[in-house]
Amino acid sequence: MTKTIGYRDWRWQALWWHNFFLLWTTINGQTRYSIPEELKQGSVVGNLAKDLGLGLLEIFDRKLRVSSEAGKQYFSVDAGKGELVVNDRIDRETICGQSASCVLPLQVVIEDPLQLFRVEVEIQDINDNSPRFPSNDITLEVAESTGLGVRFPLESAIDPDVGSNALKSYTLSKDECFNIRIKELAGGRKVPELILAKNLDREKKAVHTLLLTALDGGNPVRSGTAQLSIIVLDINDNVPAFEKTLYKVSISENAAEGALIQTKATDMDDGQNGEIEYSFGSHTSDSVLSVFSIDHISGTIFLKGKLDFETAPNYELDISAKDKGSPRMEGHCTVHVQVLDVNDNAPEIILTSHPKPVRENSPNGTVVALISARDLDSGVNGKVTLQLPKKCPFALKPSFSHNYALVTSGVLDRENVSEYNIEITATDSGSPPLSSNKMIPVSITDVNDNPPIFTQTSYNVYLKENGVPGSILYSVSASDLDFGENAKISYSILDSKVQDVSVSSYVYINSDNGSIYSMHSFDYEKLKVFQIQVQAKDQGSPSLSSNATVHVFILDQNDNAPAVIYPSSAALGSLSHQRMSRSTKAGHLVTKVTAVDADSGHNAWISYKLAEATDASLFTVNLYTGEVRTKRAVSEQDDSSQRLLIEIKDDGEPVQSATVTVSILLEDGLHEPILDLRQKVTEPIKKTGRITLYLILSLASVSVLSLVTFLILAVKCMRNSRSSGSCCMTGTDCDNYKNPNRNLQIQLNTDGPIKYVEVLGGDMLSQSQSFRSCMSPMSPMSEYSDFTLIKPSSTTDFNEVISVLDASLPDSTWTFESQQVSRE
Repeated sequence: MTKTIGYRDWRWQALWWHNFFLLWTTINGQTRYSIPEELKQGSVVGNLAKDLGLGLLEIFDRKLRVSSEAGKQYFSVDAGKGELVVNDRIDRETICGQSASCVLPLQVVIEDPLQLFRVEVEIQDINDNSPRFPSNDITLEVAESTGLGVRFPLESAIDPDVGSNALKSYTLSKDECFNIRIKELAGGRKVPELILAKNLDREKKAVHTLLLTALDGGNPVRSGTAQLSIIVLDINDNVPAFEKTLYKVSISENAAEGALIQTKATDMDDGQNGEIEYSFGSHTSDSVLSVFSIDHISGTIFLKGKLDFETAPNYELDISAKDKGSPRMEGHCTVHVQVLDVNDNAPEIILTSHPKPVRENSPNGTVVALISARDLDSGVNGKVTLQLPKKCPFALKPSFSHNYALVTSGVLDRENVSEYNIEITATDSGSPPLSSNKMIPVSITDVNDNPPIFTQTSYNVYLKENGVPGSILYSVSASDLDFGENAKISYSILDSKVQDVSVSSYVYINSDNGSIYSMHSFDYEKLKVFQIQVQAKDQGSPSLSSNATVHVFILDQNDNAPAVIYPSSAALGSLSHQRMSRSTKAGHLVTKVTAVDADSGHNAWISYKLAEATDASLFTVNLYTGEVRTKRAVSEQDDSSQRLLIEIKDDGEPVQSATVTVSILLEDGLHEPILDLRQKVTEPIKKTGRITLYLILSLASVSVLSLVTFLILAVKCMRNSRSSGSCCMTGTDCDNYKNPNRNLQIQLNTDGPIKYVEVLGGDMLSQSQSFRSCMSPMSPMSEYSDFTLIKPSSTTDFNEVISVLDASLPDSTWTFESQQVSRE
């Protein structure tokens, strides 16, 4: 439908304009109104809010505004009523001249969200202009010999109105010699022609005075008059005649100056009466005279100025040919100059609304800005296409009549590009094509789509035991690619258990910088390793977070002295009493001192030394095993009571030590089953039954010795458990080793000493559990060389196992064989 407003009578309109009826429809999303010109300021054009489907509140909240492409703001919106009202005087003739159609295009822009509507207001002509002649006095010279029917073209009247209100007819006051006739030229122009109806007689009437009236088609009819004075001349009775009454020529608007077209007229008279002089019509405008000139002799019309199709697409030139007779006779013709458009105007890009920031997670099709394009050229030269750069996450969505919406069309990532400078190129279809560019900045706002990232997924921290509480353990760091609040990071420790105690009782973290501090000092003998789960969380909404694991390894310090576990009487603080026969030979094993050290690594390596002795030449102590043997055979001169002071040292720094006193009583006739057995074994055995008996006795002796050793160990561990907590070096109950997930291995040498066995199970790095035999080795140091480790969980890195072993035994070389680690 087309929205129009009809008016039957202007007088009725002037009295009842408040009640004019608006018929409206929307064509392709456009609203069209029709109003007469010259409406008073404040006159209602139409209910714009209702026609656009908007509520009155939306007009204010969404900031509705109206802009005119004509430049001058003829209309405004009444925000209270939603009506489009006249804002200024509208003169149709000033805006559109004598164009048959006069339409004022309006752009209605609504923000939040952006919308663009096109409204057309058709300005209807009213009969507010009377026809008028260029001159109120017209003088015409006519030879009395002019024949009947000769026509004399007169200057036409001008009426700015159009349509039915335009110039319609001419009338001439009554005269017996002259009549009036209307000649309609191309383009609808009406020219009055004076026709000689009766022969003139200068002697009877030398001057004919007539009243020429121009009438329009309005209601009521308006008119304009001019006085026509016809002077009757005697002589020169032939009028110059042009070969054509209408000449047509087309010329490009960029044509160079030079000859355009030649007009030619002839006169049948002889002499001066037949000599013709050419000129433009007497009422030719200055704008025409500034562009064209005419050769007065040849009648050639020249182009002397610049043509502009956008300003004047055509010209009507009135050419006059006068002879030099007396009176001078004059002929007329019209030259129609059509200006051809040239692609001399580059297209223009107009930003209808300023671009708004776009969230980086905006869906495709989000409107960023509204733009339009125009080209002052016409036809193909005025056809404009817009283009965006390749790989640009934006697109142009056509709206109507060279209006476009700039929308998102791809993935936006503020962390890669925080602002786009979109260069839009407008190109017309002329030859050669012209183009122009416009840069539109679009900023991308941040969305919390990136979690904090730690510099490492896990950290290894090595901490000496017995440290100062409150000291810093380590500082973790995370970064966030987002911006502002979305990139502000706070650190926290996730709750977890370390030996059934919350990890927060061991450490705390500075939430601002990620520094981790100890709550108290650590004891390697109770806790060797634990892990901390650190979380970094941003302050976005919703917030994002990530975790990192901090493995804390407690490094052993030599803070435990060796403890004697055998002889048991010495371990309990009393003297150890041993009995030995005076018939004992050199190299006899008198006793064995066994001690353990709660520390690990070098700090737990124990050496034995005979510090004092009643007779230092009689006994010797093995440095590594603690075995007390005779250096020589016992003699009758040796005292029956021997006292040995044995010093036990570890290999730590500083050295920790302990002492044990062994009292040995030498007796006569004391049987030595071990020596007798050896002697009997060496003697020739004649009977098989006796050999078997001795073998059984030997095996029984070894078994009894092993059983006694285990009983002593069990009693010692129970006593130590009551006093110090446990033999388990991690500080947990020994019952934990009943857990089927734990693996324990104890190896016994055939000669009695027990190797050190380190057993790791479960998640070694998070909570490694170790068990050490409560007996010190009796074999040489080389027997310490084998450590058997059960394979850790799949998440355990053997390199970290090596780091733990190196921390305990830094002078050793470790090799892997399947699930066994060996030290060389």
